[in-house]
Amino acid sequence: MPDVLHHETIRGGDKLSFVLPRHHAVTLTAGGERSAVALLAFRAGRTHERYNMPDTLKAQRTAFLTTGRVLLSDMGRVLLAVTADECGWHDAISGHMDAAAARAKYGERSYQTARNGMVRNSHDNLLIELGKWELSERDLHATLNCFVKVVADTDGNLAWQANARAGQRLTLRAELDTLVVLSNTPHPFDPWPDYAPDPVDLSIERVPAPGPDDPCRIKRPENTRAYQLTESIIA
Repeated sequence: MPDVLHHETIRGGDKLSFVLPRHHAVTLTAGGERSAVALLAFRAGRTHERYNMPDTLKAQRTAFLTTGRVLLSDMGRVLLAVTADECGWHDAISGHMDAAAARAKYGERSYQTARNGMVRNSHDNLLIELGKWELSERDLHATLNCFVKVVADTDGNLAWQANARAGQRLTLRAELDTLVVLSNTPHPFDPWPDYAPDPVDLSIERVPAPGPDDPCRIKRPENTRAYQLTESIIA
């Protein structure tokens, strides 16, 4: 049985941040087709090093993340590796929703009038969590949008494509101690007119270290070099 250390449910609209130690993994489980979790990643204790979306996609010759792919830092090291994925596509290019966009789409719904039913947005949620780690808006980089599939047509226009289903799981393994910041809030291309994000379950467990034939390590030559660079700094 997995050595589960922590489990909780992230309600729709909620946010969370935590340090995921090396050789630990976090599993997110979609609560429904409206699950969409914006994710930021930083090297814990050295947060000037953080997830770099352009390098991650370019090195792996992809426009999205799924099993076998990794989240590279801006120093070419592996922060997180996608070790299991039942969804198949997690958007890395289309950003996240801010307060102005949320108001334009959903209208005003404040805590004073709606309590926990208030409209929350990814931008503000992420900033609140970043502040807990003495980070700020200048540290708000490109998000990985878990459970979201965004595709481009022949003219380059981006559009939402149905992707998530209840029970689908995504597992990310930390290859360095990693600060993970999450916001369970609607994606900018979410097609539903009402605000009702699905909950997402989260669990953390200890996992074995990646071996020489680990699928994430050998997926591409660039991944192998990134693992070598990552492991060279670990005593």
